[in-house]
Amino acid sequence: MAVNLPETPSGAPSDSAAQDAPHTHRVSGGRADARRRARGSRGRRGTRPGDGGETGRSGRRPRPWWIELPAMIVVGLAVALLIKTCLFQVFSIPSGSMENTLRIGDRVGVNKLAPLTGWEPQPGQPVVFKDPGGWLPPQATDPNPLTNGVSSALSFVGLVPPKDDNYLVKRVIATGGQTVQCEGTTLSVDGRKVDEPYLHPGDDSCAGLDFGPVKVPSGYVWVEGDHRSDSADSRYHQRGPGGGAVPVSNVVGPVSGVVWPINHLDWFGWTGR
Repeated sequence: MAVNLPETPSGAPSDSAAQDAPHTHRVSGGRADARRRARGSRGRRGTRPGDGGETGRSGRRPRPWWIELPAMIVVGLAVALLIKTCLFQVFSIPSGSMENTLRIGDRVGVNKLAPLTGWEPQPGQPVVFKDPGGWLPPQATDPNPLTNGVSSALSFVGLVPPKDDNYLVKRVIATGGQTVQCEGTTLSVDGRKVDEPYLHPGDDSCAGLDFGPVKVPSGYVWVEGDHRSDSADSRYHQRGPGGGAVPVSNVVGPVSGVVWPINHLDWFGWTGR
């Protein structure tokens, strides 16, 4: 008797053929295989041909040094300029007028943030100020255009002291509205004797130059050096603008400390001492 077998689709193996097939290879096909292939292709997308598979998920390569180095220099100069403009600026001490508090060759850090936050000079504080006119001789210029340009650029960003060097450092003795006078060996402000423990050894408060009484104009300060016998300060410029007093607008800020050399490091506080 003839037996009718179920028809097998064209090209597909019968059940018996599938059972007899070797089990060493699996035939691709169906949804499971499609999902596996999709997962495999996604896993290979993280690497690029020829990069050794080291770029990771982001696929970014590190920038070459000739791009990184200039960028770092620019950022560093920008930070230095910001610090010099708003925070601290370094000035060099060229004379002995503030010895022994400050010595020749010292580098001092001046707090430029203080004036921006409402600070005003007070008696006893060492400050740096711009020459109000006629206190310093004309400054020599560098004839070499290359070195002159480099020093100007470094000075502009605050990496070296100001190039024009027309700044001075003295100690505030009296402020606007106060009356200052020196007679014999006694310095007085508003009739009260000023104690000056910072004076250079061997000096007294007047150092042989009596003056006053002088009333300091409003908006000005009266300044003198700690090495009183070696300081051309307000006492010596009484015939100049302000009667020897310095406009507060010329004051850069208080000296916060000595930052160089290492053997003379000192800290005076945010607003001096």
